[in-house]
Amino acid sequence: MRGPGFIHLHVHSAFSLLEGAIQLENILKMAVEDEQPALGLADTSNLFGALEFSEKATKKGIQPLIGMEMQIDFAAAEERISERGHVAWSGKSSVVLMAQSEEGFANLSRLVSKAYMEMDGEIGLARAQLDWLNSDSLAGLICLSGGPEGAIDMPFAMGQDANATRRLDRLADLFGDRFYIEVQRHGRTSEAIVEPKLIDYAYRKGIPLVATNEPFFKSAKEYEAHDALLAIAGSSVIAQTERRKLNDQYYFKTRAEMIELFSDLPEALDSTIEIAQRMAYRPRTRGPILPKFAAGSHQTEDEVVAAEGAVLREMAEAGLNMRLQTTGIAPGKTEQEYRDRLDFELTIIERMKFPGYFLIVADFIQWSKAQDIPVGPGRGSGAGSLVAFALTITDLDPLRYNLLFERFLNPERVSMPDFDIDFCQDRREEVIHYVQDKYGAEQVAQIITFGTLQARAVLRDVGRVLQMPYGQVDRICKLVPANPADPWSVERTLKEIPQFKQMVDEDETVAQLVEIAQSLEGLFRHASTHAAGIVIGDRPLQELLPLYRDPRSVMPVTQYNLKWVEPAGLVKFDFLGLKTLTTIRYAVNMVKNRGINIDIDTIPIDDAATYNLYSRGDTYGIFQFESPGMRRALMDLKPDRIEDLIAMNALYRPGPMDNIPSFIDRKHGKEEVKYPHPALSEVLDETYGIIVYQEQVMQIAQLLSGYSLGEADMLRRAMGKKIKAEMDNQRIRFRDGSGPQGVSAKLADEIFDLLAKFANYGFNKSHAAAYAWVSYQTAYLKEHFPHEFYAASMTLDMAQTDKLSDFRREAGKKKIEVVSPCVNQSEVLFSVKNDRIHYGLSAVKGVGRAMAEHIVEVRGDKPFKDLGDFARRIDPKALNKRTLETLVSAGAFDGISPSREIAFAAVETIIGTAQALNADRNSGQVSMFDSAEDQQFRLPTNVPIWNSTERADKERAAIGFHLSAHPLDAYTDMFEKLRVQKWADFERAVKDGAGAGRLAGTVASRQDRRTKKGTPMMILSLSDQTGTFECIAFSEQIKDFGELLQPGRSVVLQVGADERDGNVSLRLVSAQPIEGMAERIERQLTIFVEDREALGPTAAQLKRGGNGAVNFVVIRDGGAREYEIELPGKYQVTAEVAGGIKSLPGITDVRFA
Repeated sequence: MRGPGFIHLHVHSAFSLLEGAIQLENILKMAVEDEQPALGLADTSNLFGALEFSEKATKKGIQPLIGMEMQIDFAAAEERISERGHVAWSGKSSVVLMAQSEEGFANLSRLVSKAYMEMDGEIGLARAQLDWLNSDSLAGLICLSGGPEGAIDMPFAMGQDANATRRLDRLADLFGDRFYIEVQRHGRTSEAIVEPKLIDYAYRKGIPLVATNEPFFKSAKEYEAHDALLAIAGSSVIAQTERRKLNDQYYFKTRAEMIELFSDLPEALDSTIEIAQRMAYRPRTRGPILPKFAAGSHQTEDEVVAAEGAVLREMAEAGLNMRLQTTGIAPGKTEQEYRDRLDFELTIIERMKFPGYFLIVADFIQWSKAQDIPVGPGRGSGAGSLVAFALTITDLDPLRYNLLFERFLNPERVSMPDFDIDFCQDRREEVIHYVQDKYGAEQVAQIITFGTLQARAVLRDVGRVLQMPYGQVDRICKLVPANPADPWSVERTLKEIPQFKQMVDEDETVAQLVEIAQSLEGLFRHASTHAAGIVIGDRPLQELLPLYRDPRSVMPVTQYNLKWVEPAGLVKFDFLGLKTLTTIRYAVNMVKNRGINIDIDTIPIDDAATYNLYSRGDTYGIFQFESPGMRRALMDLKPDRIEDLIAMNALYRPGPMDNIPSFIDRKHGKEEVKYPHPALSEVLDETYGIIVYQEQVMQIAQLLSGYSLGEADMLRRAMGKKIKAEMDNQRIRFRDGSGPQGVSAKLADEIFDLLAKFANYGFNKSHAAAYAWVSYQTAYLKEHFPHEFYAASMTLDMAQTDKLSDFRREAGKKKIEVVSPCVNQSEVLFSVKNDRIHYGLSAVKGVGRAMAEHIVEVRGDKPFKDLGDFARRIDPKALNKRTLETLVSAGAFDGISPSREIAFAAVETIIGTAQALNADRNSGQVSMFDSAEDQQFRLPTNVPIWNSTERADKERAAIGFHLSAHPLDAYTDMFEKLRVQKWADFERAVKDGAGAGRLAGTVASRQDRRTKKGTPMMILSLSDQTGTFECIAFSEQIKDFGELLQPGRSVVLQVGADERDGNVSLRLVSAQPIEGMAERIERQLTIFVEDREALGPTAAQLKRGGNGAVNFVVIRDGGAREYEIELPGKYQVTAEVAGGIKSLPGITDVRFA
C-alpha cells in the first residue's frame, strides 16, 4: 500500500457516553497495529478525551486529530424532519468539527462550553444555536457534514431534500473551503438513499467529499454488545424495533478495508489525507496557572513570584509571632528553631514559585474562620508545613509533632503542593461561593468524573434489555461479591465463584448475559462531578479547556478529569466536607445553650478523663476510632498521650496492624524496646522502636546515611514503587552513606530492607496527627458533654436509622434518655432539654427539614393545645396526609391527642380544617377578631385500637427502629417462664464461658450473601429491649428458617456462641415464631383502671373463646388498690390485645403474663 491511503476522522471512544464502546487505549492499539499515521477523535458532544488522546497518541507516534460531533439546532428555523412530527430515532442533528489550529481548538472549546452552560438544566446532548455560528466563532475549524445520523443525512433520508439542501448551503457559506461532505458506507438502506444526493450536491457546488468510517466498537463480533449498550442508553429493550439501531459494520476498519470500500470514490479517500495535513495543532500540557494574588502590574512570571513571595513572607512572619504568643514553643524547641524553619520553608516555596498558591489557600481559609465556618486542623502532608501553621491554613504545630515539610513539598522534586482542606459539611458551599465571588464565577469550576458500568450494575442493565426475569438477574448479581475496597469484575466472578460459572454453563441466556456484560464492563456510563476538587484560573476557564455542566448544578465543570486537568495547567484545590467538624460545631453550640462556652481548638491535650474514655473502649461515634477492632486495641493499649492516638491511627490499617501487639506490649514494658541501630532511638522513641510513619523512614535515611530530607522523600517514593533498578541504586547509595556512621554493609542492607518494608505501608504522620486531634476533640465532648455529643451525632446521622439506633443504645448505657418526637417539645434537629435528648422532627422518615421547620416556626413559644389547635395554626400546603400519619406513628402527637389511633384517624380532619380555615382567611370570611378556637374540630369516634405489634410496627416504619416501646415488651413474663435470655445478659454469660442459649429478637434487617465457596449465608440484625445483635445463618438454617426470618418479625432463636477479643459472635441453630411459643402458656391479663366508667367499654373490647383469664384492678388516687374484679370465663389473651387495651382512655397499666 502506497501512502496511508485513508485516515480515520470520525472515531468514537468510550467518552461518547453509552454510545462509544472502545477505550482510548484500544483505539490507539488498533491504529498502531494498522500502521495508521494519524487518527481523528470525534466524540459526541464533548471533548472529554481531547488532551488524554493528544498525549497518548503522540507518544505512540500517531498524529492526533482533535474533533467532536457538535449538535446544531437547525430545527428552530425549519419545518420538522418528520411530516408526522415523530420518528423513532431522529438523529443527533450533528456535524463534525475538527480543530486545525490553536484558534480552532479555542473556538471549539468555547462553542461546546457555551452549549453546556446554556442547557437550562435539561439532560441530554448539548446543542449549539445556529445564530452562534459565524466566521469568527468558527475560525480554525474544519467541518464534516456528519454522516448517516447527522444534520444533513437525516433530512435527506426522510425525504426532506429541500431542508437538507438549505442546511448544506448554510454550512458551505459558514465554512467555505473548510467544509467537506461526509460519505459513510455501513450497508444501511438510508446510506444508499442519501449518498447519490450528497454526491450530486458536492459535484454541483464543488465541495469535496470525504470518506469516514465512524466506528463505535472494535470488531463486528462486538455488535451484539454494542446494540445492548444503545438499548441501555435509550431505556428500551433489544427486542424493541422503534429505537436507535446500528449494524455490525460500525467497527474500527483497517485502512485496507476502507480503501477497498471506497475504491470507486478515490477523491473521498484523498480528502482524509488532505484534512490530516491541514490539521497542524494538538492540545498540549501546560505548567500551573494561578490567579495573581499580589497587587500591582507585574509583567513577568519572576516579578509576580517575587511580589507574592514578599507578601507571603510578611504574612507568615506575622502569623508565626501570633502563634508563638498564643500556643507557645513546643517542649524541647527554641524560638530560633521556629524562625529558621520558617525561613527555610519560605525560601523553598519562593524557589519553586508557589507563594501564590499558599496565599490563595490562606485567603479562603482565613475568610472561612472569620465567618465561623469550622475548618479542619489539617489533612494529608500539608500539616507538616510551618508556613501553613503560621497562616492558619493548618492548626498543628509541626515542630511540636516532629512533622516534615519535605513530605509535603520536596525541593528535590518539582510538583504542585496539595492542601486537602476539610470544612464543615453544612457550610462548605459557602466557601466555594466566596471563591467564585473573589475570582469570578467564570474562573472557578468543579472537576468532572466518570461513572463506569461495574459488574453488578452492568449485569442488571444487560439483563433488563434482554428482558430476563428480574428475580433471575437479581440472583445472578448477588453472586458477585460486593467489596468497594476490592471491586469484583464479571471475569473474576466467573473464575472464582463456582455457582456463578455453573449458571453460565447451564443456561444459554445467562451465558449471553455474561458475555455481553463482560464486553461493556468498565465503559463510562455517565458524567458527574468530583466530590471535592475545585480549580481556579487566572482567566475565564473556557480559554484554557472545554467546560461541561452537570444538569443538577449551575457551576461549570471541567471536561477533563482529575488526572488530566492539572496537566492542562489548572491547579486543584480540595474543598472537602467533613461530617465530624459539623458534629463538633453542633455539639459546641448546644453546650453554649447551657451557658458554657468551649473553644474546641484550645481544650487541654492532657485531659485524663478523655484518655480514660479511649482506654475503656468507649469510642462509638469517635472519629477514626469507633470500629470494634480499634476499640479492643485501645482497651489493651490504654493510651495516655496524644502520641499514642497518632500512632494507633496510623497502625490500624492492613499491613502495619500486625505491629499493634508489639506496640502495646512495648508501651507497658512487657516486651523489650529494640532499635535497628542505637542512633535511631531519637527517631523511634515515641513509637517504642517500631517504624510507623513515612516520616520516620525519611529521618532514618537522613540520620544513618546522610540523605537530605528531600532525597529521603525520593527514597521513600522509590521504595513504594518497588522499581528494581531504582531500588538497587538507592541500596548502594544508602550503604555507602551509612559506612561513615559506623554501620556495617550487612547491617545497612538489613536496615534498608526494613525501611523498604515499612515505606510500602507506613502512614503519613502529618495526616495521622491532624486526624488524631479531631478524634480527641470528639472524645473530649463525648466524655464531658455526652448529651450534646449524642444529639449532635444523631443529627448528622439522621438518614442512617441503624446509626440512630446504635447511638440511642449507647446513650442508654449512660442513663441518657432519648425521647420520642413531639410537636411541642422537639426541634427541627435533635436537641437537649432537661438532660434528655429530644428526637428531631426532621429525622422522622418522610418529614424533611422544610416541614419540620414549619411546625417549629408555627409553634413558636406557644405550644399546641390539642389536635384542633394544631389544625387551626398549620399551613395546609406545608404538610400532607402521609407526613401527618408518619408523625402520628412516630408519637409526635402523643402529648396533644387522646391516643395515637385517634390522632391517626383524625389526619384527614386536621387537613380539612386547615384547608377550610386557610380558604376562609384568604376570602376574608374570618376576620382578625375571630377566635381560631371558634372553628369547629371534632375528634373521630369508634376508632379501632392498635394492638402492640401494630403500634410498634408503625413506629418502626416512621423512625426506623423501636424507640418508645419494643415489640418484645409484651412477652417479658413469658420469656422468664421459657428461660429466654436478654441479649445483654447472654453477652455477659458468653464472656464467662457459655457457648449456647436461647434469645428473643425482632429482626431489623437481613443480608443475603455468599461464602467464599459460593454457598448461601445470611447475616441477621436483631434487637431486644437491651440492645442490638447480629446472628449468622448458613445454608441449612436458611433452608429451614429463611422464610420466617424477615424484617419486622419477632422470633425466638436457639444459638451457638463464641467470644473472641471481647466480641461475641452468634450462629443460628434454630428459630421459631414468638406467637407459637406464646400459645403454650395459659395467659393472664391484669388491667388497671382509674375510672370505674372505663370498665364497661374496656370489657366490650375483649373476645371470649381463648384460654386466658382477665382481671380488673380499680385504683384510687395515690395508687392504692380499691378492689379487684375477675371476669368469668376464658378470653382471647395475646400481647396484641394487651397493647390495644393499654391505649384506651382510663387505663393506667396492663400486665400480660
